[in-house]
Amino acid sequence: MTLVNVRPSNRRKVRTFGNLFDEFFHNGLADFVGTDGHYSRPSVNVLESKDGFKIELAAPGLSKEDFKINIEKNVLTISASHEHQEESTDNKYKRREFNYAAFKRSFNLPEIVDKDAIAAAYENGVLNVTLPKVEAAKNEPKEIVIA
Repeated sequence: MTLVNVRPSNRRKVRTFGNLFDEFFHNGLADFVGTDGHYSRPSVNVLESKDGFKIELAAPGLSKEDFKINIEKNVLTISASHEHQEESTDNKYKRREFNYAAFKRSFNLPEIVDKDAIAAAYENGVLNVTLPKVEAAKNEPKEIVIA
């Protein structure tokens, strides 16, 4: 076996219009423009237990008033929008900045979720949505002995 030394090229990647077009439609607008100050798709963990499901959505820097949770036709939609304005005046200069961040995530709910008992809490930058199962679905499977 021969070991080969590989040195990464210091050349910059040349972006042509064709590459930009492909990257835009393949990666999406947020990846193309960048995500500084914007939420493109927050990370989500979905956990299942005997009693139900739990969705953990990482969205630091928001408050609980920024979130909106809806259920329509067995689809749970979590969305958030946050607008921040900052203004400062120094001698001859006036600076005004606007920052707007938004996202929307949707999840198909199984029939075993009790839609009337869904609860949500936002703590330490993580939105926790609890989706309890209906009582009939909580029963443990058991084996039937054939006589």
